[in-house]
Amino acid sequence: MSPPCLTSGGLFLLRGLLVQLKRETWANAAPLRYLSYSIDSVLLTAALMLVTILPHAMYANGWLAVKLVLLVVYVVLGSFALKRGRTPRARLISYTLALATFAFMLTVARAHHPLGWLVWLG
Repeated sequence: MSPPCLTSGGLFLLRGLLVQLKRETWANAAPLRYLSYSIDSVLLTAALMLVTILPHAMYANGWLAVKLVLLVVYVVLGSFALKRGRTPRARLISYTLALATFAFMLTVARAHHPLGWLVWLG
């Protein structure tokens, strides 16, 4: 896994834990937010460049398309986990689902297969 990818996940893990511990002010502090935005922008740019360089990869085996869809799901869930969730329960559920989505996205990238770690079961 690339260091920016792991850093992005680690920052989200930290910020989400801070929200769960009722430290929203720390979780949404400008330095953490901007660092997170910067790293995620680099990752998204790299993904879009990969799609541009290898447009046939989107359709040849599907793993890249699945990874990009999971990235959108992860961002939306992360937004609800850190800020937009109206109740603590909604934030916890969003946080848990975002972490699971991130983990599955890593396995899809590692396996280069749309089923991620599930491909190793068969």
